[in-house]
Amino acid sequence: MISRILVVGAGAMGSQIALTAALAGYDAVLCDIDDDRLIKARSELTDLLASRVRKGRVTETDAHAALDRLTYTADLDECAPHVDYVIEAAVEKLDVKRELFARLDRLVPEHAILASNSSGFVPSELADATGRPDRVCNLHFFNPALIMRCVEIVRGPQTSDATVTASVQLAELLGKTPVVLDREIPGFIANRILNAVRDEAIALLEGDIATVEAIDTVCRTALGYPMGPFELMDLTGIDIGYLTKTARFDASGDPRDAPSRSVRLLVERGELGRKTGRGWYDYASDGTASARPRPQE
Repeated sequence: MISRILVVGAGAMGSQIALTAALAGYDAVLCDIDDDRLIKARSELTDLLASRVRKGRVTETDAHAALDRLTYTADLDECAPHVDYVIEAAVEKLDVKRELFARLDRLVPEHAILASNSSGFVPSELADATGRPDRVCNLHFFNPALIMRCVEIVRGPQTSDATVTASVQLAELLGKTPVVLDREIPGFIANRILNAVRDEAIALLEGDIATVEAIDTVCRTALGYPMGPFELMDLTGIDIGYLTKTARFDASGDPRDAPSRSVRLLVERGELGRKTGRGWYDYASDGTASARPRPQE
């Protein structure tokens, strides 16, 4: 039975995953090596819940109860031995994740499941860093994790049926819609489709066919997307897509899998989207956004 969930990584995804678990009635622990990141996450989640209370999306009683069930720590050694399910949401670097999974394997109880929120790395790339490959899978949420309903559950070659079943049940109890992939593939379902759209959008931009704003507008008004591909890249973080593409290129050697020139330039400049105030768009202090020209050397 899953009653205590550990989320490792207090970035935008990890923090909202932890809050989702707390709102669903689980004792949730949010762990990060950066104390400042934990302080920021606590403030952001408190403000987010207050906003949802004001909008009538959650009662004040439920919001307070969720905050009481959510704890923050930088001490993985102390919290990991007391959890039933781990969701890793650390940086998209394979060596970091493998080291973390090996450490978690030593710390968590024998029955605990180790899941990764990554869509860039499949279970088999992480499972062999542990002594429990049957209890390793991907539990991939979408941004913003509190709102988006879909959760992709990916089984590796050694993932057990019991692990998949427990993960499906957990996703449902979190109020999500689980989708199971019976065989692992990089990018899973949603991101493989989304990446095809992003690649084509960037090709149109780099070919001087249309501007960032024009491409986003077409995707919203003709295709019914809630936001265009450039807007979405700015929201999720341009560096996230860059790291995912880099990892895929390193594995395949196929130039088509490499990050585009424009994305590389933005990452090199530290212009990563909304979180840095500049990406494909410039973001003013009042929240308004203005599209930028194509990045140039």
